[in-house]
Amino acid sequence: MSQSDTPSSDVQAKIARLFVHPVKSCAGVEVREAVLTETGLDLDRAWMVVDSSGTFITQRDLPRMVLIRPQIKTFEVILRAPGMLALHVGIDQVDSPAVVRVWKDEVPAWDMGDVAAQWFSDFLGQPGLRFVRFDPEVQRLASKQWTGEVDAAIEFADGFPLLVASEASLEGLNTRLHAAGHEAVGMERFRPNIVLAGVEDHDEDRLEELTISTEEGLVRVQPVKPCPRCPIPNVDPGTGVPGTHVMDALQSYRADPRLDGAISFGMNSIVREGVGHTLRVGDVVTANFKFD
Repeated sequence: MSQSDTPSSDVQAKIARLFVHPVKSCAGVEVREAVLTETGLDLDRAWMVVDSSGTFITQRDLPRMVLIRPQIKTFEVILRAPGMLALHVGIDQVDSPAVVRVWKDEVPAWDMGDVAAQWFSDFLGQPGLRFVRFDPEVQRLASKQWTGEVDAAIEFADGFPLLVASEASLEGLNTRLHAAGHEAVGMERFRPNIVLAGVEDHDEDRLEELTISTEEGLVRVQPVKPCPRCPIPNVDPGTGVPGTHVMDALQSYRADPRLDGAISFGMNSIVREGVGHTLRVGDVVTANFKFD
């Protein structure tokens, strides 16, 4: 569908960037296109690292996780980290059943075996870690407090299928960082799935629904909750060393009354239509502003 075929709307934007994060809290993979599933972009947060008790581990606990860089191939994901041989993970291969915890949810999963477990334990310097795959037969749902009547399925994401941000929002932050004497930061710190171009900073906060024109037809994505930010954006993705300046800058202007004053950046979103369609960089996005 061409841009001329889309209905008139308040906002005319485009998809500027797409990111898939195969392993929760490890580095993301920037892609030119990605298949949309009911749980978000295909393979996003499909795997996760857990401790010996089965509880999820993130950069909040081990900032060096950001140095683990996935590469998505047709039948496998290849994980690389400094000083480590590459770990090859078959997309459709698992080892044994497991039960794991992510936030308040305890869900069945699949353990990926001892070799993968030792690889993560060795690199992250914490014995007893395990590497698990989400069980696609299990349904884990986003909070109905925010999704209303919609049952929005997720895998190992913190809470929602998609995170939408904009180039303008990052530019606004970097302007403030520069004024404070800091270098600009990249979008990868905020771990979005869809990055918009052609909107004003934080317009994503105010959009009712995103209609994305793909080659297969329309996709509808609904922003439902501002994304509260933990300290992960402070972690330098090149070194794995945390700082404070990013969250300090956001604190000065992004305290969100919708989250009782928590800092927000980006919008958690759900899939309303278009499962199975492929999102591509350059796809036209239209939306209207919502007025509460």
